[in-house]
Amino acid sequence: MSVVSVSMPDELVERIDTFAEEHGYTGRSEVFREAARNLLGEFDDRRLEDRELLGVVTVLFDYQSTDVEQRMMALRHEHDDLVASNVHNHVGDRYCMELFILEGTLEEISAFVGRVRATQDTLSIDYSVMPVDRIGPVA
Repeated sequence: MSVVSVSMPDELVERIDTFAEEHGYTGRSEVFREAARNLLGEFDDRRLEDRELLGVVTVLFDYQSTDVEQRMMALRHEHDDLVASNVHNHVGDRYCMELFILEGTLEEISAFVGRVRATQDTLSIDYSVMPVDRIGPVA
């Protein structure tokens, strides 16, 4: 098995160690292996391949201490053909939420989510994907 070195803030390491202990993991390596498998498997759904999809991506960030808002707008413009809609909301005194509605393929949506996840200083990123042909009443 290979050994991999990862840099991260001390606070995150402490949270991972606490999580591992509270959930019965043998250590942080086991947590990282499971997290990596889950992340890599998220878009590995054969039922979604070759279908037109609707994706919803929600991003929360602290606008007072970062330039995440500008980076989100840059992503929005870089992926203009994928982003059907974009909403910006203020949350509390110092937070913002970006909501992206995407229409595209699994590969396109996956790439967009990856770019959002790679953006430093985001606090939370959530998304969902569903086939467009499943939207509406079920007969």
